[in-house]
Amino acid sequence: MLKQKELIANVKNLTESDERITACMMYGSFTKGEGDQYSDIEFYIFLKDSITSNFDSSNWLFDVAPYLMLYKNEYGTEVVIFDNLIRGEFHFLSEIDMNIIPSFKDSGYIPDTKAMLIYDETGQLENYLSEISGARPNRLTEENANFLLCNFSNLWLMGINVLKRGEYARSLELLSQLQKNTLQLIRMAEKNADNWLNMSKNLEKEISLENYKKFAKTTARLDKVELFEAYKNSLLLVMDLQSHLIEQYNLKVTHDILERLLNYISE
Repeated sequence: MLKQKELIANVKNLTESDERITACMMYGSFTKGEGDQYSDIEFYIFLKDSITSNFDSSNWLFDVAPYLMLYKNEYGTEVVIFDNLIRGEFHFLSEIDMNIIPSFKDSGYIPDTKAMLIYDETGQLENYLSEISGARPNRLTEENANFLLCNFSNLWLMGINVLKRGEYARSLELLSQLQKNTLQLIRMAEKNADNWLNMSKNLEKEISLENYKKFAKTTARLDKVELFEAYKNSLLLVMDLQSHLIEQYNLKVTHDILERLLNYISE
């Protein structure tokens, strides 16, 4: 059995036996049939209102399994690294906050809500999950295409400017940011946008080999020559994507604008 599944079973047993807990839902790879030995485990745990402020999550998580580290990340999520080096993310919320669940439909495709249901004392969690079952947000919109092309152009120009200034580390950081826009544009052009917010997930399997090879040329080490080449290749790839997307959408970023940026490299 995978180490992750042992931990999931421990979470299930603890939530079922702990009278302070109203419901527990899991999300992530193991709810989509994609979990493997490298996957994290991720949960929302809903506590009875009367004990929320006094609940000691650090002790509770140690009962799941001994851990090496526990902290709250920038989103307020409790992140734990267990002794077996499995990562876990836990959201401990009051049961009155269960009404956030319908908003999850905007995060991506949710194929099987039954796999998400770990424990439900009142039936309320199951009702909320039924609202998001099979949800598939439409990412292939003119609004998204325009935002991505505008944002890419902005980040690209900022990045090439700091690169010309000699701020190579900063230009590398900006390159990584605009690559996210590039990947989403690829997914739009190929009509494969289920992994939208996590746009690099399963990239090797989900986009064409041609675009994968082109994207590989947009990467660079912290080296002046490689960075200039990566910025050029990023723009050439987006110009190609724009030429396909303009057949479907009314785009604000024209070929002439992108051509102007391309010429700016050598100015």
